Amino acid sequence: MAPRTAARERQSAETRIRLEVNLDGRGQTRISTGFGLLDHMLTLTAFWAGMDLQISCQGDMDVDAHHSVEDVGLTLGAALLEALGDRTGIARVGYGRVPMDEALAEVTVDLSGRPWLEWRGDTLLPPILAGEEKDLWREFYKALASGARCNLHVAFLYGKNGHHLLESAAKGLGLALNQAMQIQGTTIRSTKGGLD
Repeated sequence: MAPRTAARERQSAETRIRLEVNLDGRGQTRISTGFGLLDHMLTLTAFWAGMDLQISCQGDMDVDAHHSVEDVGLTLGAALLEALGDRTGIARVGYGRVPMDEALAEVTVDLSGRPWLEWRGDTLLPPILAGEEKDLWREFYKALASGARCNLHVAFLYGKNGHHLLESAAKGLGLALNQAMQIQGTTIRSTKGGLD
């Protein structure tokens, strides 16, 4: 099997991003986005997905973390899509439900070629997390789904601590991606004969 890797760069007036991913890695990471909570969540996702991930982002953090978080999501999604190639043989669908103390979120992904984010239960999140508005996380997952062209459903089921809720979702995403990216055959898993 050919290596499932990708390297992407994104440059704008707001961010400069370099990213490398190996879908068949060992969960090793080197991540520096300028926003520590994002670094932590990406590290968790990569570990639970079993993929190696390197990200460097220099963004306009003097404004806030919005542009960095959104652009990292877009770039990571695009890298995942590239690394998956034509998606022949992948399981395509994955599901993750990982508790973090009192908190539980569930994440379901379909690497279908059709971008969609379903984001539920975020009323459980506190308005501010690590100095940023909670809606930043919806923007991250929306950008990821858009870049990866996948269906992504994230549901916060219960919990009281915002960090724990985000951590449950990050681990759940990794587990879901790990399942969905697994090679299980030699055909494209679609009755249509293609994914888009």
